[in-house]
Amino acid sequence: MEEKIQAAFIIEVIGRPPNHLIETLNDLLDKMGKEKGVKVGSKKINEPILLRDQKEFYTSFAEVEVEVDEVMTLIRLMFQYMPAHVEIISPERIMQTNQDWMEVMNELLRVLHGYDEVARVVQNEKNILESQLRSLLAQKKSSSESVEPIKEEKSEDKKGKSKKKKNG
Repeated sequence: MEEKIQAAFIIEVIGRPPNHLIETLNDLLDKMGKEKGVKVGSKKINEPILLRDQKEFYTSFAEVEVEVDEVMTLIRLMFQYMPAHVEIISPERIMQTNQDWMEVMNELLRVLHGYDEVARVVQNEKNILESQLRSLLAQKKSSSESVEPIKEEKSEDKKGKSKKKKNG
């Protein structure tokens, strides 16, 4: 039987209100503990603090120790929960087969391809929005140039007095 892997994660969240951050971290840690092959050990959630140079956003983080059955489970946790830091506590050496490494690398590639796809979609949407904005601005500019401003002309009435007449 393979030795279990013990690791420590630091998971950070940013948002508001402050009590929502603690709820979110608690929910994340509960969800993590329900993952297959994962046992959550000690956990500590730190009080939210106001972000530097911000008036409304807070940050908080949780320190959590996990025990997992295999390296692949640890990697899936990393992608699922995006910790700010990971430390493998034990074992000192982790032996993996070629098959294990292939699974790890293919999982990494799967996630990277997913992020690349999202980035491409966002880039295309950005290009479409920029094109539409340029078109709207051009329409607005051409429509404002085609409208003649109202000019005032002076004319004389029947008695020879000058009066202003609006043209347009």
